[in-house]
Amino acid sequence: MSVDVLLGLQWGDEGKGKIVDFIAPKYQVVARFQGGPNAGHTLEFDGIKHVLHQIPSGIFRQDIKNIIGNGVVLDPVIFRKEVEALSKLKVDLRKNLYVSKKAQLIVPTHRLLDAAYENSKGEQKIGSTLKGIGPTYADKIARQGLRVGDILSDNFPEKYKSLRSKHTAILDSYQYQYDLASVEKEFFEAIDFMKQFTLVDSEYMINESLQMQETILAEGAQGSLLDIDFGSYPFVTSSNTMTAGACTGLGVAPRHIGEVFGIFKAYCTRVGGGPFPTELLNEEGETLRKIGREFGSTTGRPRRCGWLDLPALKYAIMLNGVTQLIMMKADVLSTFEKIKICTHYKLKNGSVTDQFPYDLIEEGVEPVYKEFAGWNSSLDHISSFDHLPFELSNYISFIEEYLGLPVTFLSVGPDRVATLQRESMVK
Repeated sequence: MSVDVLLGLQWGDEGKGKIVDFIAPKYQVVARFQGGPNAGHTLEFDGIKHVLHQIPSGIFRQDIKNIIGNGVVLDPVIFRKEVEALSKLKVDLRKNLYVSKKAQLIVPTHRLLDAAYENSKGEQKIGSTLKGIGPTYADKIARQGLRVGDILSDNFPEKYKSLRSKHTAILDSYQYQYDLASVEKEFFEAIDFMKQFTLVDSEYMINESLQMQETILAEGAQGSLLDIDFGSYPFVTSSNTMTAGACTGLGVAPRHIGEVFGIFKAYCTRVGGGPFPTELLNEEGETLRKIGREFGSTTGRPRRCGWLDLPALKYAIMLNGVTQLIMMKADVLSTFEKIKICTHYKLKNGSVTDQFPYDLIEEGVEPVYKEFAGWNSSLDHISSFDHLPFELSNYISFIEEYLGLPVTFLSVGPDRVATLQRESMVK
């Protein structure tokens, strides 16, 4: 048995939550392997919209074990709010949610540091979600962070105070104004709340599931182009969002990786700062944003929108070892008479490439487009790939040929049921 991986191939917000929920019945375990409350995985079914930030998207299936892995950074306050919101929907997380003792804790001063750092950058802001993600990962690498397992220690308050003193010294050096009293009270109440849940050595749990031949899905957050090593640095997140991150974020050997599902939108979006070669700063971009409801699930910020970028997609596929493609939000393009796809980049020196440049900011690439006829019709009642409009089938076929991979799932609406599957291609 192997661990299948599902991750985003663009700048995040691709629709991972919906697809995890859709394919979850095939799996006995769903595990988040990186990121934290900066994620916003949206699921819609039965007329209700759900946004999950830290909890795996298999949580609505009661017979599935959901694991928050060691690669995740966990905010106890947001965790408590998520659990309480789900309990109103009669979802009891104490039955099927497991939290790694090795997951890093986001403490109140991490969020303050995040804001102080971002404010100090002026016009060079990276567009942080201000959830404390970067500072928490920084403490992890500096070997001074707190982990979930530490909350079981008798001297946890002393460990917390030691870390807090390091943080307040930095905040004072930035002359950043803050008030810790109220947020600390909420934090420690949330810590006590977390103790009600099953805290585990998740690396053992995952590998025991492998030995028992259980089916496992690793759920990624953010997107490949935000990877700390291979993304559009420095406008990236603080973790490894690639398939390799599933190995380190769950304690899984590389030889156990099976299918790699790569998710992408039929167009592109990005939240926050950073390069975006195909961005549309015109009426077309505004139309994409309006029809696609392109506002951040976590921040509420409007997303920047643009045409599909195949060189960037090909780059992400190469690094992740993607085996199957999942196209999201095809329905958003339904009103366009003409649709474009970026097939190459034109560089400053006049040369043309299909490779992702080392520095998109300095290089200032110009997208080279291929134009397609739009299908200009609703996809509401389509239930099979065989019934797609000719123009959409042509659009998909071009993408498959360019990338050398099949599109095995197609989302034609936000609801769980608005998902088409090529049964003959799904392994």
